[in-house]
Amino acid sequence: MKKIQKPYALFIGDAPDMLAAKTAIGVRDWRPDDCIGQVKLSGCAIDLGLESLTIEEAANRGAQTLMIGVANRGGVIPNNWLQTMLDALNSGMDIASGLHTHLNSINELSSTAAKLGRQLFDVRIPDKDYPIANGKQRSGHRLLAVGTDCSVGKMYTTLAIEAEMKRQGWNATFRATGQTGIFIQGSGVPVDAVISDFIAGSIEVLTPSNSDDHWDIIEGQGSLFHPSYAGVSLGLLHGAQADFLILCHEPTRLHMRGLPEQKLPGIQECLDLNRQMAQVVSGNSQFAGISVNTQHLDDDKRSDYLLDLQEQYGLPCIDPMITGVKPILVELEKRCNL
Repeated sequence: MKKIQKPYALFIGDAPDMLAAKTAIGVRDWRPDDCIGQVKLSGCAIDLGLESLTIEEAANRGAQTLMIGVANRGGVIPNNWLQTMLDALNSGMDIASGLHTHLNSINELSSTAAKLGRQLFDVRIPDKDYPIANGKQRSGHRLLAVGTDCSVGKMYTTLAIEAEMKRQGWNATFRATGQTGIFIQGSGVPVDAVISDFIAGSIEVLTPSNSDDHWDIIEGQGSLFHPSYAGVSLGLLHGAQADFLILCHEPTRLHMRGLPEQKLPGIQECLDLNRQMAQVVSGNSQFAGISVNTQHLDDDKRSDYLLDLQEQYGLPCIDPMITGVKPILVELEKRCNL
């Protein structure tokens, strides 16, 4: 498959909130130089802080790919997006998407792309056949982010840890398991699109045996406590065979995302169950910290909240985008005698 061409025009459509545009936000935050601007539809309730462009303007500025930056519930492509995508093809752009509805399954898109010689990239289609997991021990270090809920900062946490490790001279690789991470990293496994029998095996392939000083920093997905997504979370835990886990949490949530009747689990519940499930394949798996998305906390409450968590659970507690992740690395050094 050809490589997705840069720079991108980030399509946020009619996204109702920032969570719905997390793909665009992630690419903006971690690959800002690759972003020409944003393309919005009527009714869009958010702004990325990038210049709003029409398709024609984006093409004239040199955008090579219209990247679908929305991650909506169910991963669908609604009918009211179609004309914008056709306009992008006719303006000389390719289209890239990580949604469950595949671009190539929409006849009008696929026929137009073929006629114009344009590319449609569906990154949520696994690009290889994966084996059934075997649970055999692998060399190298692996760290996995897990969550109290979905969309709580697992990708940001692992990207921040990898970046800090590299700044400090560690041998580390971010391993993407979702659409946004794949757009950022350029490779990975779209794990929620892998057939369930092969989820753990796909992560074993993604994170193979490596040198003793190497760290795979694995993007987590979902939550063991989320009725909609627990299956992929468990497959990741077993496939990662992680030495260390980082628990990710958003403290202002009133319920599990998308499920108003489903209450959030407690921190201790999450620590205990994730550790227990991880130790099925990695007997020494342990938590090395708690990562908290504190963007909705007042500045004067943030420090107290993180300090209270740290005292209660005996783990470094950070916000990767505000306080940084250095305490996590200090903890890893201590645990590994590095």
